[in-house]
Amino acid sequence: MTTHGLTRRRMSGGGVWLFQVGASSPMAVLAGGIVATYATTGVVATPLTFPLLGTLLGLLAVGYVAMSRAVPHAAPAYALLAHGFGPVTGMVGGALALVFYSAIQMSLYGLVGVTIADLVGGSWVLWSGAVWLVVAVCGLLHVSLSAFVVGSVLCVELAVIALFDIAGFTHPAGGAISTAPVSIDGLWSAGIGGAFTLGIAAFIGFDTAPAYSEEVRTSRSISRSTLAAVLFMALFYGVSAWSLAVAVGADQVAPTAADPDAGLPFSLLDQWYGNGLSLLATLLLVTSVVVAMLSFHNTIARYLFAMAREGVLPGWLARTGASGRAQGAPTGGSIVQSVSALLVVGAFTLVGADPLKVIFTWFSAAGAVGILVMLVLISAAAIRYFRRGGGSNESLAITTVLPTLGVIAGAGVLAIMVLHLSSLLRIADDSPLQAIIPAVVVATIVVGVIWGMLLRARRARVLPEIGRGRPDPLRVLDQRLQDLDV
Repeated sequence: MTTHGLTRRRMSGGGVWLFQVGASSPMAVLAGGIVATYATTGVVATPLTFPLLGTLLGLLAVGYVAMSRAVPHAAPAYALLAHGFGPVTGMVGGALALVFYSAIQMSLYGLVGVTIADLVGGSWVLWSGAVWLVVAVCGLLHVSLSAFVVGSVLCVELAVIALFDIAGFTHPAGGAISTAPVSIDGLWSAGIGGAFTLGIAAFIGFDTAPAYSEEVRTSRSISRSTLAAVLFMALFYGVSAWSLAVAVGADQVAPTAADPDAGLPFSLLDQWYGNGLSLLATLLLVTSVVVAMLSFHNTIARYLFAMAREGVLPGWLARTGASGRAQGAPTGGSIVQSVSALLVVGAFTLVGADPLKVIFTWFSAAGAVGILVMLVLISAAAIRYFRRGGGSNESLAITTVLPTLGVIAGAGVLAIMVLHLSSLLRIADDSPLQAIIPAVVVATIVVGVIWGMLLRARRARVLPEIGRGRPDPLRVLDQRLQDLDV
């Protein structure tokens, strides 16, 4: 192994886009997220939540990617908050990213284990273990191999979902395409908080692009891929949610989705195309989830690598592969992520936690809330960073206006999500269990602050390095030359 660094200038904007969309797991969004949203919240206007949330996340992404161009770093939340508010706040960003990206990835072990067990039989625990091994091995390989895996699976996956959407609109229930799912009046529903939470979870992955900022060919690749990912998800997922409601009927989609015997959306594929395509879709659900887990694994490994590189974490976490397929891969961070996933999911399994109701639903909801908090903080940090003269000649709209709108809208959506978690978690409105997820977010922030304060008290020499990285002058020169050619 070596500590020389990540692979340089090897990834294209298209490769980053694959990781962003792959991390969101489109088939899991259709078969899991959209169906679960209708079933648990009863919000018929679910299709509208995707363009609304896409607009919000697009606003939050403006300051994020603009600042990441000026501060390229493999652990962007950690680095950008450090540059915007100081090193202690940077530790808060690192803690939020590590905890809640991990929560999203770990939630998928419950979903994938149950899906495979339902398909071929056996214990979901054993199948989750097999998937863990696949992710652990692929995480140790070079990023280009992982990008090939992601791209191959994603192309087939999107094609099958497109066939579903086409059939849904050409076979509407009642003989006519219903516009109720895209009516604004449908947003005023008691379950809208739960719908927003699952909707945010569906988008998570678009925000991982800046973690590859040290590996992309040009700095503009990050902003282009992020904008493309957000627009694609907002439209594609919105259309898919509408297609499902049209095919089943706007008045029947919620109760049908809640019926496990209905088998949505695979039963509709059976009806329209036969057993072959529905079986392929089920297999794609498995591979889609594995690809998403691999994408999050890569992101978390890069956070661990980058923070260790600056002395915040043990130095051995900054190791990268030295040769072969592992060259440039953050092997130290990859191993830690694999072990932590095994321990956490294993612990919940040992206490008998339900793989879907607890591991999948609760962990993904926590991840959605935590990551949105992180994105709001990053936008606020970007505003402060640019107002203090940081960065390049960005316009006022990019440095202040749009990020400010993102902070305001993000805080509003967060409030709605937190106040209405009961509809998603299927607990009583007055249940104290609603406080668990917000408490975990607050506890993570507190841990980040304490972590930063301890560094200040015991290892003060490390503080100036937080968020700075160790740039190679030749790489920086090459990056700038590449940008001039764009």
